[in-house]
Amino acid sequence: MDQSVVNAEQKFEAIFRNASVGILAINKAGEITMANAYLLRLFGYSAPEDLIGKNMNVLIPARYRVSHLHNIEAYGKNPVTRPMGIGQDLFGVTKTGVEIPLEISLSSFTDESGTYSIAFISDISVRVAVQAKLREQRLKLAAMNKQMEQLNEELEEKVKVRTQELEKTLAKLEQSKDELSIALNKEKDLGEMKSAFVSMASHEFRTPLSTILSSASLLAKYKLTDEQEKRDRHIQRIKSSVINLNNILNEFLSLGKMEEGKIKASFSEFDIEKLVSDQYTEMTDIFKPGQVIDYVHVGEKIVKLDPNFMKNIVINLLSNAAKFSEDNTTITVRTAVTDEKITFIVRDEGMGISEKDQQQLFSIFFRGSNAKNISGTGLGLHIVGKYTEMMKGNLNLKSELNKGTEITITFPR
Repeated sequence: MDQSVVNAEQKFEAIFRNASVGILAINKAGEITMANAYLLRLFGYSAPEDLIGKNMNVLIPARYRVSHLHNIEAYGKNPVTRPMGIGQDLFGVTKTGVEIPLEISLSSFTDESGTYSIAFISDISVRVAVQAKLREQRLKLAAMNKQMEQLNEELEEKVKVRTQELEKTLAKLEQSKDELSIALNKEKDLGEMKSAFVSMASHEFRTPLSTILSSASLLAKYKLTDEQEKRDRHIQRIKSSVINLNNILNEFLSLGKMEEGKIKASFSEFDIEKLVSDQYTEMTDIFKPGQVIDYVHVGEKIVKLDPNFMKNIVINLLSNAAKFSEDNTTITVRTAVTDEKITFIVRDEGMGISEKDQQQLFSIFFRGSNAKNISGTGLGLHIVGKYTEMMKGNLNLKSELNKGTEITITFPR
């Protein structure tokens, strides 16, 4: 025999024998023709003779054997190299009847004796255990988030009660001209209490939020398995929740300043395409899995508007589009500049808004009837409307239940 052939066979034998994954070959009849040492150890067999010649069903849990037979027949008709059971949980059964989770890749080869299928098999028990732990952590974090929402609701209720009490006091004071000066002082005190409450709420909420962010950053440093990518994605969800809560605080602060007349439009020139692109890039954490932005700009890029107002409009509309849309959907964004006007459009494929709710959608604290179970303050669109008005723009909304929403804002040039 040619020495090169002998050397090749020896190399193959060494690879087969010392591979760190299980290697299994079967013929068209489903009989095992080869099994390496790793596979024998994985399934609890002591020698190749324990498996050679047997149907590979001995390695498959009984409840999967029928479907596996069909899969083998289908693979025999199109034997290409590919992972097995994409999107499914795969299991094997050891000699003692213990089921183990597996990851399997398939290939095939043909020689003078026929065509054979090859399976490369890895034990993923550790990975599955880590995934279970991550799921447990996710549930705990969800519970923590729910608890925070409950605390926030309790705080809002207390504020509501206190506000009602103050309003009653003011009404009694106004009944008497002799007490007018007292009523005016109380009104001033009410304004000061409002400012103090906003400052207190901002401080009290930011402290635990900063703790969550710090914990999330520390969690990212633990490199226990090759599943770090999934852990990082879980951490991003924590950060996204924190960002959303922080945005709620910003909405309350913006509302307070607008109500007090402290915010006015400050027009300056800026690149609208860059502003929109930069903003949705910075907002990556808020988007759900599979959500993508389809952004196109047409026309001149330099416009003269209030860049801070425009940035907040982009944040609110993109946040709403992401929040009220499902995974794996497209958020369409368009900007266009002509000689007459500037147009900004955001369109989603989300739950939509009923005609009845559209009539009150831009009212303060109003929330759509189909959005009660989704977190939010009901301030975002109200603030967008105010910013648009202060920049002398017009806002138009088109929406249909379960078919998405399109918001178009136009500004004169």
